Amino acid sequence: MTIGVIGTGNMGTLLIESFIRSKAIQPSEFVITNRTLSKAESLSKKYEGIQVVPSAKSVFKEAKTIFICVKPLSIYPLLKEANDVIEHNHLVISITSPIRVEQLESSLPCPAARVIPSIVNQTLSGSTLLTFGERCTEEVKTSLTQLLQSISNPIEIEEEITRVSSDLSSCGPAFLSYLFERMISAAVSTTEITEEKATQLLTDMVIGVGKLFEEKTYTLDTLKKKVMVKGGVTGVGIQILEDELGEVFEHLFKATQMKFVEDHKEVDPQYSIKPSS
Repeated sequence: MTIGVIGTGNMGTLLIESFIRSKAIQPSEFVITNRTLSKAESLSKKYEGIQVVPSAKSVFKEAKTIFICVKPLSIYPLLKEANDVIEHNHLVISITSPIRVEQLESSLPCPAARVIPSIVNQTLSGSTLLTFGERCTEEVKTSLTQLLQSISNPIEIEEEITRVSSDLSSCGPAFLSYLFERMISAAVSTTEITEEKATQLLTDMVIGVGKLFEEKTYTLDTLKKKVMVKGGVTGVGIQILEDELGEVFEHLFKATQMKFVEDHKEVDPQYSIKPSS
């Protein structure tokens, strides 16, 4: 198996390193490129055997399964540039949410899919969001799903829930990190605890909670009920959260959906197929 990766920024590098860590793909099975070639070359130095080529067209010549990890507006020009070497037996995989799979396939002679990774895939855990194009055969679907299972729990999603699914699985780590930082900051500013100790305590707690969920010891609801003794301190804290959080998460999801609409307005004119309103 030879896997092509076009774009070795954060997400492209994450996928390469995760597949190598899982041993699903050997370094020698990767063909990669990047607009700034030195970034791709740094990966080939870190993982002996990775082949760096000078262009996207070169990647398509060397590999049949291609992950495109560039910004949304750069994908259409890239596909047009490489059009004469893209064949019917290629599989093109985008990792960007604003471009619908049907739009990709409208610009290609081959099947297309979308895979949205998460930073937690580095630990060979978490979800990847998976959407297949109409040209994807059952064999293609099975092969790609099995590949993603080596680094994640692949979840197939419909186009209509792409943004919110990505908010939860891919943006979620950043949202939670922000909340944790606010907890630490508040603890330090209102008590005698040091930032170092507060950070250690919260980090240990988060790791432990993750293991409880991984082992299916508790659900979100049962964990909350188990900790929250009637009339206790946790209940007082939960009440504050209920009173003061209000509709903050509703506002968050509305804002990300609005940004998603804006992204579509930029990207859609490049493609002959437009998303339905």
